[in-house]
Amino acid sequence: MRNRLLKYTLLACLFASSASVFTATAQQRSRNAGAAPEKKDSTSARLASESLAAEGMKFMMKDETDKALPVFDQLIQFNPQDPAGYYLRATALIKLNRLDEAMESSKKAYDIDRDNIYYAQQLAELYAKRRKLAEAAQIYETLLSKNPDNIQYGVELASVYIFNEQFDKAIDAYNVLEKSLGVTEEITHQKEQLYLRQNNLEKALIEARKLIAAEPSEVSYRVELAEMLIANDRVIEAVVPLEEALKLNPDEAQAHVLLADIYRRNGDVEKCNQELRLVFANPNLDADPKIRVLGGYLQMLKTDAEKSDAVQLAKQLAETHPNEPKALILYADQLIRSGKKAEGRDLYVRSAAIDGSVFQVWGAILQLDGDLNQVDSLLVHSEKALELFPNQGTFWYSNGTARLMKKNYKEAISSFEESLKMTGEMPDLVPFIHAQMGDAYNGLGDHTKSDASYELALKANPDDDHVLNNYSYFLSLRGEKLDLASKMSEKLVREHPDNPTYLDTYAWVLYIRKDYKKAKELLEKAMQDSTVSGTIVEHYGDVLFKLGERDNALAQWKRAKRMGETTELLDKKIATGALHDQ
Repeated sequence: MRNRLLKYTLLACLFASSASVFTATAQQRSRNAGAAPEKKDSTSARLASESLAAEGMKFMMKDETDKALPVFDQLIQFNPQDPAGYYLRATALIKLNRLDEAMESSKKAYDIDRDNIYYAQQLAELYAKRRKLAEAAQIYETLLSKNPDNIQYGVELASVYIFNEQFDKAIDAYNVLEKSLGVTEEITHQKEQLYLRQNNLEKALIEARKLIAAEPSEVSYRVELAEMLIANDRVIEAVVPLEEALKLNPDEAQAHVLLADIYRRNGDVEKCNQELRLVFANPNLDADPKIRVLGGYLQMLKTDAEKSDAVQLAKQLAETHPNEPKALILYADQLIRSGKKAEGRDLYVRSAAIDGSVFQVWGAILQLDGDLNQVDSLLVHSEKALELFPNQGTFWYSNGTARLMKKNYKEAISSFEESLKMTGEMPDLVPFIHAQMGDAYNGLGDHTKSDASYELALKANPDDDHVLNNYSYFLSLRGEKLDLASKMSEKLVREHPDNPTYLDTYAWVLYIRKDYKKAKELLEKAMQDSTVSGTIVEHYGDVLFKLGERDNALAQWKRAKRMGETTELLDKKIATGALHDQ
């Protein structure tokens, strides 16, 4: 558009230049009738002036402004009283972004010929760009007074007033335009905003109602009025225009959204629910306003029945917008709150497949994979997360944990080492990383590094149950540092007297130290737990064998066999009826 306007302006300028020369020639003729040599000189001057203007314009049309400028300078030198030369020079300077020089040249053209609208417009635009708003307004006022039906002048004048924060004058300018054009959406909206900037809500509302009166069948104007009322805490008044909008168009989704929001504010959950169901089933309304309203709605829920309704609404939202990540996330949140972790996790995964840029979503996915004990999923999802966020220590930690659980110890250690490099903002994660590295190094048989990792973990957190249990158990299996193993496992049992795993660990440390009687007591207590594992039952059989209860020991080994989760030596123990060294 700008290039086309420039072309028209240049052609108009050429016309103005020619007209100026022709006027001067005619005047000269009237004063010197019959002077043939002077007539010839005047014609030559006119032709030379037109030739220079045409040459400069040719360069401008070819976008060679730097070549056009010296030509226009020659034109001014040739005829310093011709405003067209200054106008053309200003046009070139504007294109070269030399606005101060352009303004000077443009003003020269305007001062010579104030009746030329092109000169006036150019100077007014330059004044506006250089923030000489009063000067720009003065020119536009003059232009508008001479051409009251010219919409462009009125719009430009109003804009200048707004930039100069002369809101009353801007409104007056729009009123003049409105008398010529009638009520229009663009002008009315501008006046509304100006009144609101003046904190004059009543006049802004008058403008909004004027628009409704001008086009009573236009639903959006009633919705806009309601939005203005709601934004200014006149919520109850907004109900009427919204209900009128819905009478005109029962499918007007935004009206349902606003009504739902009003009912939510008033604590009317049932009516809010009704409106939301209508809204969420409408695929023609964007998901964002639905999410905003539902988010506020969720905060007001108290009863289990209301929360159940929220899950259904969130489900409806997700089904209506299956490719909107935020809708899927909102539904996933509700499922997880209702205890459906696997379904919620799957929705997070769907959301991340559409938009993987949300760090928190990947964090939730990995957390849920861990909670669900789905190691394969944890491994796959952590690798995907690391493709997008390779500098996140928590994601490396999750990846290392998955590899550890898959017994890929070397890869696990590599991931944990990466995690350690990136925990600057999460120092609390460091001891957990060391704890997992202790397990991984133990899996590799590197007991020196395993013990060192456990020691680092306990230094940061002496009460870490995981480390106390694994460290003491692995020491007992090796028969090393048994005093330390006994101290750690005893501490665990003292703090968790009914935990069968910790009872088993302490019992096994005592078993290695040949305190079979006390080990038996601890294991019998552990056996009372319904979640007791096959390993604990097998250990109980080992202790019974050491105490001479061989038949009972064999029975316990057979029971452990049926339960699973046992040592590799169990089959040999059952076959021989005897204990074998670990």
